[in-house]
Amino acid sequence: MTLPLNPAFAATEPPPVMEARRWIQGVTFPADRPLINISQAAPVDSPPLGLRQALADAALNDPNAHLYGPVLGLPALREEIATQWSATYGGRISPEQVAITQGCNQAFCTVMATLAGPGDEVILPTPWYFNHKMWLDMASVKTVALDTGPTLIPSAEAAAQLITDRTRAIVLVSPNNPGGVEYPAETLAAFRDLCRAKGLALIVDETYRDFDSRSGAPHDLFQDPDWDDTLIQLYSFSKAYRLTGHRVGAIVASTARLAEAEKFLDTVAICPSQLGQIGALWGMRNLAQWLAGERDEILARRRAMEEGFKSLPDWKLLGCGAYFAYVEHPFDMASDALCKRLVTEASLLMLPGTMFQPEGSEAGKRQIRIAFANVDAKGIAEVIRRLQAFRP
Repeated sequence: MTLPLNPAFAATEPPPVMEARRWIQGVTFPADRPLINISQAAPVDSPPLGLRQALADAALNDPNAHLYGPVLGLPALREEIATQWSATYGGRISPEQVAITQGCNQAFCTVMATLAGPGDEVILPTPWYFNHKMWLDMASVKTVALDTGPTLIPSAEAAAQLITDRTRAIVLVSPNNPGGVEYPAETLAAFRDLCRAKGLALIVDETYRDFDSRSGAPHDLFQDPDWDDTLIQLYSFSKAYRLTGHRVGAIVASTARLAEAEKFLDTVAICPSQLGQIGALWGMRNLAQWLAGERDEILARRRAMEEGFKSLPDWKLLGCGAYFAYVEHPFDMASDALCKRLVTEASLLMLPGTMFQPEGSEAGKRQIRIAFANVDAKGIAEVIRRLQAFRP
């Protein structure tokens, strides 16, 4: 007997990072050409010592750290986010407009669960973040692709042409995953105005905002006194403080939206990780200078990637920023086939553009995402050298 399976799940593509990891199973890499894994956008180093000590101290000495906490997160962390965000963005955000989640993916799923159901539509710019698409597929929500063209910057005017009476939201990721581009403040404002006029939610995922190359606030959306009638912001602590395994993210939205989010979160997690929240709060209060150094290092790697691709004239660097370079390859084969060959013939693990574009997309067949967060300048030079030497 075969047990029933939700058809929406069965029709959803498997997780791309897990799929790519299977490509290296059983592969032996030459001693003089070890694998360079540039497939996943996640830091692999431990958090700084002070943060680890704060976690250890809480684990040993704070009994509450091992209990259920508030569904929407620790009040102190919600207040710290509200205070720092208000200062950073020049707006007014209250602690009641902040919720803590088990990572930013859960933040996205939570928000979407409050917004859209089977048969509804959500607009995603392409190339899209594949986990966003996966959730919409599993929830039987139709993904409407918004082509961003050669600039990878979405157009609000183009998005307006895709809106129907079933559209519920538009999702933007800036700095972008996978494209690396930083959306201009004017672009975000134009989408805010469009969404407000059409009665839609504008979801802005700022997972990588700590590594934006621009100084000052990347947008002025929170300066609008009525921002919460349209805007929902998502954030992750995984990248900033290397807390990937502790799963801490955040939603900034209206109190009415968070009241609905609380229903979802109570049923899937009850509360976010107490230790993770303690670590995030300690990081926010103590690691500003350290985080600035992390940003400088990522920006140095970005420059190394940009310089490196100047020596690959047959390749095209479409976007570069945050943790990513998004490139167009010159070969007469689809990117998924190419990436599998690069594993065995160049010891490089990267993700093909087919994982970030609609099925059958010609653009996706030519594109590759390179996640350089865990490769220093020397490693980036080696990636470029191997791409130069690759002859399919």
